[in-house]
Amino acid sequence: MSASQSKVVQYFFAPHSPWTYLGHARLMAIAAKTGAQIDVRPFDLGKVFSVSGGLPLAKRAPQRQAYRLAELARWSAFLQVPLTLQPKFFPVSPEASAKLIIATRLAHGVEASLNLAHAIMRGLWAEERNIGDEETLVQIALDAGFDGRQLLKTSETASVQAEYDANTEAATAASVFGSPWYIVDGEGYWGQDRLDFVERALAG
Repeated sequence: MSASQSKVVQYFFAPHSPWTYLGHARLMAIAAKTGAQIDVRPFDLGKVFSVSGGLPLAKRAPQRQAYRLAELARWSAFLQVPLTLQPKFFPVSPEASAKLIIATRLAHGVEASLNLAHAIMRGLWAEERNIGDEETLVQIALDAGFDGRQLLKTSETASVQAEYDANTEAATAASVFGSPWYIVDGEGYWGQDRLDFVERALAG
């Protein structure tokens, strides 16, 4: 399949989601294998929850919280992706990291933004780093080979905020209600455990 014919997967995600982290490297591998392009769409999951009936973790029933931890442990072991079930800096505001990812895509392209997103999520879920802290984000970006200070400056611009807001509006319009959410040929797939279906859709 040539570049002009390659399929696109819209990738709506919140960088503080452990499920997004568990699926992120696999999505990149699937896109490389199928020749698909990834449309990187960090969005405000809290706003989407508020219009779709979702609840933040702390407001969920105890049995739902307990099952979430059991599933995270299962998937982490199955995928062999290191994950701290209850990291030191969680819950955390995802806004600064989401906007840093957008700034990276604007400055350096899709692959760079995906690589930084992975470093940010690994920082939260495997390295006990506070992705809500700007200095920590600058350091994560530096460690990943970027000019973290410049990217942070760009991330605070009106154009990046506008893209973040537009992504959130697009997610709501597409009936997204969780993260990660993948859309291929107009069909939505919720969760990293649906990546097999995403791969089949991209390969078809």
